[in-house]
Amino acid sequence: MFTNELENFVSPSTMMLVETQQNQLPAATSSEDFIDELVWRGIFHQCSDLEELQDHLRTGTRRAYIGLDPTADSLTIGNLATLKLLAHFQRAGHQPIIVAGGGTGMIGDPGGKSAERPLLSLSDVSANVVSQQRIYDALLPGAPVVNNASWLVELSYISVLRDIGKHFSVNEMVKRDSVRNRLEGDGISYTEFSYMLLQAYDFAHLFKEMDVTLQMGGSDQWGNIVSGVELIRRLHGGQAYALTGTLVTKADGTKFGKSESGAIWLTADRTSPYAFHQFWLNVDDSDVVAYLRRFTFLTRQAIEDIATELAHNPGARLAQRTLANEVTTWLHGTEACQRATAAAQALFSGDVRALDEPTVRDVFTDVPSSEWSFSDLETEPLHAVALLVKLGLATSNRQAREFLAAGSVLVNGEKISLDATFATRDLLFGNTLLVRRGKKQWHAARWL
Repeated sequence: MFTNELENFVSPSTMMLVETQQNQLPAATSSEDFIDELVWRGIFHQCSDLEELQDHLRTGTRRAYIGLDPTADSLTIGNLATLKLLAHFQRAGHQPIIVAGGGTGMIGDPGGKSAERPLLSLSDVSANVVSQQRIYDALLPGAPVVNNASWLVELSYISVLRDIGKHFSVNEMVKRDSVRNRLEGDGISYTEFSYMLLQAYDFAHLFKEMDVTLQMGGSDQWGNIVSGVELIRRLHGGQAYALTGTLVTKADGTKFGKSESGAIWLTADRTSPYAFHQFWLNVDDSDVVAYLRRFTFLTRQAIEDIATELAHNPGARLAQRTLANEVTTWLHGTEACQRATAAAQALFSGDVRALDEPTVRDVFTDVPSSEWSFSDLETEPLHAVALLVKLGLATSNRQAREFLAAGSVLVNGEKISLDATFATRDLLFGNTLLVRRGKKQWHAARWL
């Protein structure tokens, strides 16, 4: 049973893809140093053997990887910061490789967790690996994705103990923050305690089989990455390197990547392009320039010019609009960004008639909504006064008449009069009335 599931779990073309691309890699064409680029953007945290690594990168086309465990069917914008390291590596003329943690994801990284996470089934991990592929295709076109299940699940327990475990000191392992924090709390299982051995072995395997010489990740992964560097030295007598990026912070100390409705995801089915665009559009002035450096590919001069404009005219929100457009286009494409921009403008102006149904659904996901019987509207048209009271946009018929008389009510983008009525023919897309009272108070009513 396990073998049959594994056949669906590991793409048979994965390694072939990498082998093909090994003979087709372009020469390094970067006009400036990769690490210098990370430094001025505020992304660089630390690396091993800085001068040696710089020389290594300048003297040929190199391969680097990051690993991402498929604990969900999508990734969040916290992962976007790490993927940006690979994107700059690719733009510098090198070969980025993504390791989907189909094997390590079945164990679970204890880092950043206060308690043992539930173990995912093989089928769930497999589905998550497949689902995350669309993110990599969008952000790192052409970058090979390899699944570490293809080598980890073949390891025997004895070989892990003899060939890998003997190179790790338990005394040093328990000093790691990820382990020590858990030991001081609810404890840690042997399963999660072993995670760092598997991650280190990933690096050693990639070094031997694919000539990968650099692993990158967030600063919280430093210990695991340097363990891989050391394992490569011990197993293969080779030289490899570690590089980590800074963790994303907000100026006010609150957690990055959260909105009122929850985490910001990197797939449209989890977070729509409109909601994704809105997240960046609402970034605070104190954070926006740092995020322009970190999350866009704009030049230093372009960002400095935007920073100057922000200082002189913050109300124009040029920095936020630029950030939202750049990052949304990078992930979702130009067309999706344009739809998100048009939707935001429609929401502001009230003219929603030009929006298509999927966009309307995305835009009005978080506004108050209600559902009503279609047959009732077929039987008897609904008066505007009754509509406002029914939807909670007025507390009484008298108040509703005041709003209508003042011309402060829009229905499906059109200002309505005091004597307006609504029948099934007035429904947008055959089922919806989008009602706005005043400048910001919306209600999406659907007749089903």
